[in-house]
Amino acid sequence: MQTIRTRLFLNYFIVLSLGMFLVSALVWLAVSDLYINTQRENLLAQAKLIAANFQDTTFPTQTIQPYSQTSNVVPGVHTRLIRDSGAVIVELPLSDEMIQLTNADQSESISPRELIQRPEIASALKGTPTTAQRKVIGSRRVLYAAAPVQNSNGQISGIVYIAMPLPSNGLPAAMIFQLLGAVVIAVLLAGLAGRLLARKIATPLEELANVAAAVSLGDLNQTVSINTDILEFQSVSLTFNEMTENLRQSDEAKKAFIADVTHELRTPLTVIKGTIETLEDGALDDLEGRGSLLVSMMRETDRLIHMVNELLVLTRADAGSLQLKIQDVDLVELARARCENISLLAARRKVEFKIVSASQSLHVHADPDRISQVIDNLLSNAIRHSPENSVIVFSVNLKEDGIECSVSDSGAGIPAKHLPFIFDRFYRVESSRDRISGGTGLGLAIVRAIITAHGGKIFAQSIEGAGTTITFWLTEQSDIQLTEF
Repeated sequence: MQTIRTRLFLNYFIVLSLGMFLVSALVWLAVSDLYINTQRENLLAQAKLIAANFQDTTFPTQTIQPYSQTSNVVPGVHTRLIRDSGAVIVELPLSDEMIQLTNADQSESISPRELIQRPEIASALKGTPTTAQRKVIGSRRVLYAAAPVQNSNGQISGIVYIAMPLPSNGLPAAMIFQLLGAVVIAVLLAGLAGRLLARKIATPLEELANVAAAVSLGDLNQTVSINTDILEFQSVSLTFNEMTENLRQSDEAKKAFIADVTHELRTPLTVIKGTIETLEDGALDDLEGRGSLLVSMMRETDRLIHMVNELLVLTRADAGSLQLKIQDVDLVELARARCENISLLAARRKVEFKIVSASQSLHVHADPDRISQVIDNLLSNAIRHSPENSVIVFSVNLKEDGIECSVSDSGAGIPAKHLPFIFDRFYRVESSRDRISGGTGLGLAIVRAIITAHGGKIFAQSIEGAGTTITFWLTEQSDIQLTEF
């Protein structure tokens, strides 16, 4: 199986190579056209120059030889002076090889009549110099230029006819080697660019894969570098780091939760075990002394059952399976009922309740039992932390986006460093005091879970020495459907 680095490199290399090939083909055609046009202009200029030198010249009447096609494919520039009848009267350069033709060469010769029928010569005879390109002796390409020679009367007395063979590959060998060298360099550069691009993209992905593998093995302290100029990779890296951070926090919370649950369960179980051992040692026969032991064991058993029930509520809330029996609930009336229900506990602490509401009745769609549990928890906390002869205020107010309820006490308040954590499980501002008073550290966590399940919000405000206010908010008409009974 190929790695992503190899796959990216091959893809980039193939794409860039194809691009280079297409560009090279276009460059080849462009250079070939440029070369032909340059040679055409140069050959035509040379023909005009020679024609100008022969102006007012009297040409001999004899023909030196037929016009040979074979000589045109010999490297070099072949210049001939042709009469207006098509007869060749001068051929340059003059050499024995050019004059003494073989039989095969003679077979490629053309007659004067055929010669003057060529378009470039016909154009020159009309006074317009021009060029032409044609294949001779099979597939050899030859470039021709024809320019008129005029006498003093302006009459055309002859034609300067130049022939030059063109490279069989379209370009001279030196130029071909240069282009091939450029193509090789371009392919090497394409390979280098593909390698660099593949590494630039594959490196973050490989790092992400390695870190993900480490996280899957349980190492949640791994992070991915975000030092990349690719926006998508940076976004993925940030999201991955946030995910690992959340997993790490969840793992730490799970460990802390297990440790807290173990500690909290151990205390009542230890008391129960100690009581049973005391009874086994003979206290069971002590009719007067065993009563207090049984009462202590009953109290710790009730505390254990209460804690397990609270943990069950939190577990269901976390799983989103907390069952709510939604009804139309009057929060003002429910607040009065809960304050009356818990009034005996308030009386022991010499604390009074005061309900404040601008309306006699404010209705919401909610589970009355769960909201009662919320109010009882908040009132119990307020009673525990309120000084004697103080007043706990329960406010119910209609807001634009719902109904706001708050419970305010005048106790010692919560230090600012503890305030963000009071809704966490087993969190106690004063651990020893709460444990003695019977708190489990789960009450506010349950309150938040119930309010959240209703689609509401809850928050706390506190000033040290001035008391604490815990406020929860519920929609006036909840999106949760009413439960039929």
